[in-house]
Amino acid sequence: MLLSKAFLMQHRALFYTFRHGFSLLHAKSEARSLLPASAPPPISRALKGSQLPQFGALDVNTYAKHLDSCTRLKLLAEGKEIHRQIFLQSSCGRNSVMLEKIVLMYISCGETESARLVFDDVPQPSVFLWNAMIRDYAWNGPFDRAIDLYERMMDSGVEPNKFTFPFVLKACSGLEALEDGIKIHDEVKRAGLESDLYISTALIDMYMKCGCLEVADEVFCRMPNRDVVAWNAMVAGCTLHGMYEETVRFVLEMQRMRTRPNTSTLVALLPVVGQAKALGQGKSIHAFRTRRYFDEGDVLVNTALLDMYAKSGCLVYARRMFDNMSIRNEVTWSALIAGYVLCDRMVDALRVFGQMMSEGPSIVGPSSLASILRACASLGDFDRGRLVHSYLVKSGLLMDITVANSLLSMYAKVGTITDAMSFFDEMDTKDTISYSAIISGCIQNGNAEEALDVFREMVSSSMEVDAATMVGVIPACSYLAALHHGKCNHAYITTHGLASDSSVCNALIDMYAKCGKIDIARKVFDTMPNQNTVSWNAIIAGYGIHGLGDEAISLFLRMEPAGLVPDDITFICLLSACSHSGLIAQGKHWFYAMAEIYNIVPRMEHYICMVDLLGRGGLLDEAYDFIKKMPFEADARVWGALLGACRVHKNIELGEEVSRMIQKLGPEGTGSFVALSNLYSATGRFNEAAKVRIMQKEKGFTKSPGCSWFEIGGVVHAFIGGDQSHPQSSSIYQKLEELLVEIRKLGYLADTSYALHDVEEEEKEHALVYHSEKLAIAFGLLRLRHGQPIFITKNLRVCGDCHNAIKYITLAAKRDITSILGAKTNYILYNRCQVLVIGMQCRTTSMQRKSGFSAEIHVRDDQKQHVQALKSCACFTNYCLEQHMPPRSSPSSGGLVLKAKEELKGSTSSAFLPVV
Repeated sequence: MLLSKAFLMQHRALFYTFRHGFSLLHAKSEARSLLPASAPPPISRALKGSQLPQFGALDVNTYAKHLDSCTRLKLLAEGKEIHRQIFLQSSCGRNSVMLEKIVLMYISCGETESARLVFDDVPQPSVFLWNAMIRDYAWNGPFDRAIDLYERMMDSGVEPNKFTFPFVLKACSGLEALEDGIKIHDEVKRAGLESDLYISTALIDMYMKCGCLEVADEVFCRMPNRDVVAWNAMVAGCTLHGMYEETVRFVLEMQRMRTRPNTSTLVALLPVVGQAKALGQGKSIHAFRTRRYFDEGDVLVNTALLDMYAKSGCLVYARRMFDNMSIRNEVTWSALIAGYVLCDRMVDALRVFGQMMSEGPSIVGPSSLASILRACASLGDFDRGRLVHSYLVKSGLLMDITVANSLLSMYAKVGTITDAMSFFDEMDTKDTISYSAIISGCIQNGNAEEALDVFREMVSSSMEVDAATMVGVIPACSYLAALHHGKCNHAYITTHGLASDSSVCNALIDMYAKCGKIDIARKVFDTMPNQNTVSWNAIIAGYGIHGLGDEAISLFLRMEPAGLVPDDITFICLLSACSHSGLIAQGKHWFYAMAEIYNIVPRMEHYICMVDLLGRGGLLDEAYDFIKKMPFEADARVWGALLGACRVHKNIELGEEVSRMIQKLGPEGTGSFVALSNLYSATGRFNEAAKVRIMQKEKGFTKSPGCSWFEIGGVVHAFIGGDQSHPQSSSIYQKLEELLVEIRKLGYLADTSYALHDVEEEEKEHALVYHSEKLAIAFGLLRLRHGQPIFITKNLRVCGDCHNAIKYITLAAKRDITSILGAKTNYILYNRCQVLVIGMQCRTTSMQRKSGFSAEIHVRDDQKQHVQALKSCACFTNYCLEQHMPPRSSPSSGGLVLKAKEELKGSTSSAFLPVV
């Protein structure tokens, strides 16, 4: 008795010393005074040594008391020594009571695996021990072992009690294991415990985290009694799913039912308020917290309030909360940093992170590092990102998958894709987010083929593919115009249950539109279960790409009746559609209506669309005046749109002025060199073009080479002008020479004005022959069966000579050809010509093109109409209009309507031709 009392007193002294720093002297002397003179020293001291036999053999009860003490005080080393001594005594080593106490001791000390090893040796564990082991797995993981242990418990014939179910249901919540949760719910019903308060609360939590909100609500409604924990489970569940209104309703209802919210309620409620940016509601909650005398120093509530203010965009209040907090943890610092990042105040985020580091590296955690890496990526601060990488390696935090994924995203956005791929390959652990990050990085850096390769690797590794992954993969198909890959991905989306995700459907709409399949894009749009503003924007943009401006406007007018309000992106899509379709009057109307009717302030992108619209219509002076009247300084993109129009309309004087304006903008204006050089070359001023190219070279600016892609059998083939690296180059060039002979017989003549070097005419013609799109078409003719359509894509605009040549190739090869030009579309078809290089449409039949036909051009220009008879028209683009259209004294502010009357057999074909 004296021995046990001395042992407990010494350990109690140790415990208080650890917690409060009290002296051990008094406690030790009191413990010694209680021991008989001949008694051995306290057992705790002996446990620190390697031997216990000096005390003699202890009985089971004594060992049990010592183990209980080790369990309460979490004395792992002493507990292990007692375990060793018990194991050496055969009389105690197989005692079930001893084994159970050893299991509980290990669980208390956080040694789950050691506890499990001993647990497995217990002959017949009691339900209490089963519960303890299941609870340990449910709290500390891995969760699946808790469920496995529960099933083993059931198989062994041990009946679970009311304490078992909350623990195993918690494990189901962590795994979102709905099927297991439903089975356990059935067991709860069979045991008649469904009305138990704690079990019902656990069921609500499980169903909420598994996405079964209706079932959770049913369980909640059937509860005979509800405490604040049950209400909090419903509040937290609604917050988890971003259901702001439902969350607030439950909080109000719990107060009406006289259940007072506690700090856990506020911590559960505030995140959804921040997500909804409901600043007024957030302030009311803050006031409620003050009125109800909640602990003002509660770090959890203070951090939740700070996070709410930051997500609501009220960084002044967020910073005030932060400065007034006497206690801050890693989550507090991370919330403030994340708030600055969310509000695009990256420099402030870096400054706060520096303050955090000065407080001590111990408070720096994965969340704050992930946020600061996003700030580095947004600022393009590659060097600082590398420093963070070094810190992660030294601190060992790089093992955290969230931090590793953030670092991967930073390299993909800021560094080179080579750095990102190298880091991706070195990652020991990869998850779905890792693959999604590298796929998005490849797309952002123009490596669409690598993105598809990574996706194939992801699927072959049996990694789960989610909606975010598909949203990253589908643009790769758009970029390459890889329609076959796009359709395969669409099938994968359908078979894996992702077709109901709005973001995935939006990406599909964009992909099909850019791959020339606007009809399929419309079907995807019409069959979407939930259309949002992005969906409408995508389909409007798709119609704009195809030059179907009237359809785009019609769809826009249906948005508001459908319950959706247009945003600034909607008007960018709409104005672009008007520009590509030549709807100048409509474009002007919607530009001014945007501010006057919809209260949307035009930004730079809207002005770019308007300049492009006016430039395409030949209204260059009006476009120039429009830029000069902008409420803010125009950037290089605005001036570049006008410079491109000067190139089309060969206005050198204005082009030179625009180029000077662009170059004043500094590094961002270097792109004007190419356009100005082309403008000089097109008008025969080769000396000036050469000077511009020299200046371009001196400033270190290089032009991206034109590249065309052709997909066949799931393989994408790339071609660069004059390149002979393709394995079938000799056959391709031979086929192209044969095509040239055929199309020259049909009347094709090379337009050497598109050869940008001052050389002999023969050399100019030779340079034009081997443009990338012609090589891709020749390859397509070699590989495809007779009559199959050819589908190519190019990163730059097709030159006028190639456009003209492709028209004749459709006649010579007797097949449809579709060409995708980045964000624009160019169709050259055998039965129908629908050219949309700059947003044009003209439909004629091959017979008409061969035989010649008369056409009437009706130009709507303030009620004035001009009629021009055309012969042998195939289509109209900027190039075609330059060849056939007479000068316009007063450019149209409306559209052009072309009605072609076929003279053969009296039949008629009509088409729509917008203003260039």
